[in-house]
Amino acid sequence: MEVILASASRSRAKILTGAGVPFTAEAANVDESEIRASMQAEKAPAMAAASTLAELKARKVSTRHPRALVIGSDQILECGGAWFGKPVDLDDARAQLWALRGRTHRLVNGTCVVLNGTKIWTYGDAPELTMRTASDAFIETYLAKMGSHALDVVGAYEIEGLGAQLFAKITGDFFSILGLPLLPLLDFLRGHKATPE
Repeated sequence: MEVILASASRSRAKILTGAGVPFTAEAANVDESEIRASMQAEKAPAMAAASTLAELKARKVSTRHPRALVIGSDQILECGGAWFGKPVDLDDARAQLWALRGRTHRLVNGTCVVLNGTKIWTYGDAPELTMRTASDAFIETYLAKMGSHALDVVGAYEIEGLGAQLFAKITGDFFSILGLPLLPLLDFLRGHKATPE
């Protein structure tokens, strides 16, 4: 069965590729910021917002590919009740890192699979990460090395690379931290003959 990732995320695509899942990627082009802002204003839990966005992305792509299993996923960084998205520029990345240092935050993930416009699988996860109290100088050096890549991810860090230097403790699933709960997803896909058993 055809699998489509409703995302332009390099990280999610890399996870599926590394696991040997045959798939194609197609961005859903959903206005995430407006939906997030609306749900946050309504005091919705971060998990509800991430799950809603994941489903909207999958449903949108599913309309173009009704016979495919379409994977939608979204991630919200939540710290002290505040939600963080991808930084808009390096100043925003710096502000996010300053706000997160020395604190524990959650990476709230919502993932779903849609077939022919119908949601057939959902999964939610929220790993916790504690950032060390890095100095201003370290953050400046980190941002200089990351450059525009710091704008590609919530929190301005990639835990699988240089971003690991920012952390003191991590609790939860590594793949979920990267943006896709791989092991539960593989179990689901195997059940639908979409990946090798």
